[in-house]
Amino acid sequence: MTSLRSVQKMVAARAMLGETLVVGADDPSPVAGAILRSLRVNRDPRGTLTELLRADWGDVCGPEMPFAQVYASVTVPGIARDEDRWHVHERQTDRFLCLAGRIVVAVADARPDSPTQGRLLLADMAAASDAPAPYMVAVPPGALHGFVALGETPALLLNLPTRLYDASDERRVEIDGSGVVFPDGTPFSWQAVRAALG
Repeated sequence: MTSLRSVQKMVAARAMLGETLVVGADDPSPVAGAILRSLRVNRDPRGTLTELLRADWGDVCGPEMPFAQVYASVTVPGIARDEDRWHVHERQTDRFLCLAGRIVVAVADARPDSPTQGRLLLADMAAASDAPAPYMVAVPPGALHGFVALGETPALLLNLPTRLYDASDERRVEIDGSGVVFPDGTPFSWQAVRAALG
């Protein structure tokens, strides 16, 4: 049963976050090139099996988006990876999956030639007790991005980037002064995300 308090909190979050907040692959992405890819969980009496990346998923894999490596990171609840800075890659696409816990991935479009320049995507990804979150987020090159772990348990993020790690391809951009704002005009901060969704 949903409590009145949780409904009121979601209404307040939607008022602040508007169309930036997505909770599933069926929600439209407000950022051009940021792809929300639905995952299918196969359940039977033994447990579950979920395919995470396939070569025939042309929207997130193929000649323009090859597989290069995989890594996992565990983040304790309440922590944002780089509280005060965005990550950005010039050539790499990140493909994020939440295997355990809950993360909110933020993608801000600061690309000057993008049709969605200035738009923000907040992908709320919560894993089930027996399966990963039901969708993947692909972050295009040039888009500012980061994530925060929310909930009661550590979050396990899996990334399937399109390139091997190359420090020269990655840079950081200060959140303050980046010009990223929520739809209501409030400057972006991880504390605001925690307050709205935590």
